[in-house]
Amino acid sequence: MSGDPLGGATTADLLRRHDLRTTKALGQHFLVDPNTTRRIVEVAGVGPGDRVLEIGAGAGTLTRALAATGARVVAFEIDERLRPVLGEVLDGFDVDLRFADAATADLVGLVAGGSWTLVANLPYNVGTPLVLDLLRTAPAIERFVVMLQREAVERLAAPPGSRVYGLPSVVCAIHGEVEVAMRVPPTVFLPRPKVESAVAVVTRSPAPELADVAIDLAAQAFGQRRKMLRSSLRGVASSEDLAAAGIDPTARPEQVGAEGFLALAGVLR
Repeated sequence: MSGDPLGGATTADLLRRHDLRTTKALGQHFLVDPNTTRRIVEVAGVGPGDRVLEIGAGAGTLTRALAATGARVVAFEIDERLRPVLGEVLDGFDVDLRFADAATADLVGLVAGGSWTLVANLPYNVGTPLVLDLLRTAPAIERFVVMLQREAVERLAAPPGSRVYGLPSVVCAIHGEVEVAMRVPPTVFLPRPKVESAVAVVTRSPAPELADVAIDLAAQAFGQRRKMLRSSLRGVASSEDLAAAGIDPTARPEQVGAEGFLALAGVLR
């Protein structure tokens, strides 16, 4: 996905002129509404000298809008076919454009040192795992602005007890604060997806000492989410351990907040 500050016809014309069609396998839906593009840039809150890591440059116009703020943009795009389109759209802008799969690139090494803002417009199956991994491994990324399928964004922001609360919710709650910044209708994309999208903003907080242990416990618990914790965590935590952490052993994982898993990690330390 990518934004188009000049209007939908421009992206359509660019693709037609370069004899390109979007690919379902890559989940390509180019954002063509200038107002939405502008709002995403505003939500990102970047300006001169800021460092931005964009994943999923697409047709490049969101990349261009980010670079126009004066931010230093490193943009990843997996589809080599878009090279001539991006070359045209980004002409005159200082963007470090990399044609590579961000999911396998050394992003942690790339952003080491300083502070970064991540902007990612990706399909759920790619975007969510990547964001969760970078939350755990790339502390230099202090702000995440992520456009995903609306249901996926709701999972990131879900509170305990919610129908969609799960491991992504726990990871986000341990490493930061999540805000659903805006909903994005299908009508602003080319081609139109069948689902509504949304933009989540995750603002990083300092990681608790036992963050990774707590997340591993949550992962095991949610791996058997229909079971009581005394069963799903059997062999790892006893009923006594759960009680000592303030957790009802008969509770199910969706009833336990991030602080509960952190408390249990402390008990098991």
